[in-house]
Amino acid sequence: MRQNRVNVEPLPRVIIMTTPTASTQKLTPLLFLERSAAVYPHRAACIYNGAVTTYALFYERVCRQAAALRSVGVGPGDRVAFLLPNLPSMLEANFGPMGIGAVLVALNIRLSPREIAYILNHSGSKVLVFDSELADTVRQLRDDCPGVETYVQVRDTTPLATDIPGPEYEQWLASVDPLPELLGPATENDTLTINYTSGTTGMPKGVEYTPRGAYLNALGEAMEMGMNWRSIYLWTLPMFHANGWCFPWAVTAVGGAHVCLRRVEPAEVYRLIREESVTHLCAAPTVLTGLYAAPEAASADLSGLTIMTAGAPPAPQVIRTVEGMGAEIIHVYGLTETYGPCTVAAGQPDWDTMDSEDLARVKARQGVPFIVYGSGLRVVDEEMADVPRDAETMGEVVMQGDAVMKGYYDDADATAEAFRGGWFHSGDLAVRHPDGYIELQDRSKDIIISGGENISSQEVEKVIMEHPGVLEVCVVGVPDQRWGEVPKAFVVPRGGGQLTADEIIDFTRDRIAHFKAPKSVEFGDLPKTATGKIQKYILRDKEWQGQERRIQGSQV
Repeated sequence: MRQNRVNVEPLPRVIIMTTPTASTQKLTPLLFLERSAAVYPHRAACIYNGAVTTYALFYERVCRQAAALRSVGVGPGDRVAFLLPNLPSMLEANFGPMGIGAVLVALNIRLSPREIAYILNHSGSKVLVFDSELADTVRQLRDDCPGVETYVQVRDTTPLATDIPGPEYEQWLASVDPLPELLGPATENDTLTINYTSGTTGMPKGVEYTPRGAYLNALGEAMEMGMNWRSIYLWTLPMFHANGWCFPWAVTAVGGAHVCLRRVEPAEVYRLIREESVTHLCAAPTVLTGLYAAPEAASADLSGLTIMTAGAPPAPQVIRTVEGMGAEIIHVYGLTETYGPCTVAAGQPDWDTMDSEDLARVKARQGVPFIVYGSGLRVVDEEMADVPRDAETMGEVVMQGDAVMKGYYDDADATAEAFRGGWFHSGDLAVRHPDGYIELQDRSKDIIISGGENISSQEVEKVIMEHPGVLEVCVVGVPDQRWGEVPKAFVVPRGGGQLTADEIIDFTRDRIAHFKAPKSVEFGDLPKTATGKIQKYILRDKEWQGQERRIQGSQV
């Protein structure tokens, strides 16, 4: 633990939010920060590059950020954007704007200037706080964003860009007195944050979170991951992605320590796990494959580490490999529209007696709702009737309750379409097992329909991942004159090894129906998002360029 490195700062005035009545309270993540600052004032809240910020100081810095935003004209309901990697300033941004009732817009640092400009304009953001390494991106978008009135630079590894007017972040905070209290949003159903989707089928949509939803989902994360005040959480998941799956609030809720990480590099991840005694982290399956494929994995001991994985269904092979290094995998599922994860492959007593292969198989299912969400999860057909629990009949996953977004910002039509029938439609296809656990088969747009037969690309991917020479794989439907479309596999060999297409095809045909096996294989790197999720649409669009997608006998 890090207590011997922490200096004791004077405890700032902590205002515990008052309740509207004796029996109710406005639910907001600010309650987590206020409680931890009061209960754990000298506990490490944030660790970065060897520097430690206690909860007392973390609270004060959030109050300063809120005051600095107010000093440049930000008020309740105004949107403020942050373009930052996983730095302490980004962690503070998950509390500062809400402290004055403003709305956080966290931006993906890998987006193009055009995409960022669209989000800034669509959200109406008045302030942009950005890392100085991204100054060139900001230069290219400034003329296209007249509504952004203030630019603030965070200096970390790159000198300030002197040609972009505006204060440096630390000087900006120092220029104001911290607010004496954080009042927060007016109601627990106000818009707290806006998270923009990837925009793979058009321009990105702004997903609105509420204080109530964020509060409850953060509690669900902490409970399902088994966190407490001794927890030390490593930021391998971008905070700009669905507000870091609500973990800025979840870790703070239990008084745990945030270990910030600018870039996910395997050697640095393993060093921090070892030197900071990391207990928890989140990562997409492709990030996990990158970690266990790194040279440092050979000597790594992940005993005592709990990893939550989501973003794409993990192959059982990925779960077996990482748990073989000593970690415990918790597989969850969700979308940006559900505050990140909202279901979990919850463990059962009989899992303790399973061998590693069977255990990985059941853990690879998406599971059941988080404990705070009750029964708001269904798998339904086109008539909104529940599909049988036979592990075979596919339907769409729909959700309802506090786990679901408020709506799409300034897009009533898209909101109405997503909420048709009173449930949020995920677009994901799944089966339901007799025990009630759901298992994804595919996104509706990723199902391959070959000669009238439905093929789950994820089923084929899981089989190919069992090949010892495969590190990663993506399967999409490609044009075929006879069948309309057929599976094609894009494979990343493990360790740069040599594989042949026939080897992959034969391996797959030996394990599943021949019509499901890929008809062709291409080797090379895979396109990915900032969170490590494979971008299937890029591969699919390349294959279908100039051709009309012709589906024969769709059964969906």
